Amino acid sequence: MNLKKINPNLQKALIENGLTEANEMQQETFSTIKSGSDVVIQSLEGTGKTTTIVINVLQKLEKTLGESTRALIIVENKEKVLEMEELFLKYGTYTDLSILGVYDKGDIDYDKNVISMGLDVLIGTPTRINAMFSSAGFNINTIKMLIVDDADVLFRNRMDAVILRLSSSVEKTQRLFFCSQITERVEVLAEKIMIEPLFFEMEEE
Repeated sequence: MNLKKINPNLQKALIENGLTEANEMQQETFSTIKSGSDVVIQSLEGTGKTTTIVINVLQKLEKTLGESTRALIIVENKEKVLEMEELFLKYGTYTDLSILGVYDKGDIDYDKNVISMGLDVLIGTPTRINAMFSSAGFNINTIKMLIVDDADVLFRNRMDAVILRLSSSVEKTQRLFFCSQITERVEVLAEKIMIEPLFFEMEEE
């Protein structure tokens, strides 16, 4: 994977899984995301947004540190949670990062116990993440990356209030939106919660 200063173990895992070449989105956004900037990335469905999220989180977190969640990733539904969880397990072969995927109708008590025992990456649907954090009183100030996948879809489904509430609970974090289309709602929320957000719009292949 030809990305500048990529973690060698991550690179090894990607190559072993057939990812030898970074696509345009991964090449153009990798250094910016690594720098800690707030970013909105627009790219069509099926262009590797989920893979890009996983690569960047693995690059940034590298290994387990302490017990509190450091990356919070909001996705649209259970299928997206499971898909992303699978990619983390695949590409995170050489890390000891702990990953948990949570979704509506899952066992909330089990999920809370796992988080309280220590977790690096939490992936979940907006309603489940909101229910967990509002009832359990977890400290989410340890979150270093707050990522919203399919932001245009989630905001269209009126989930922007949940994202706004979660974001305002975290004092200092990097905020990333991934979407197929930069809608007015995506722009409005980016301007509201991000610090000088950078926008990347990928051309159609």
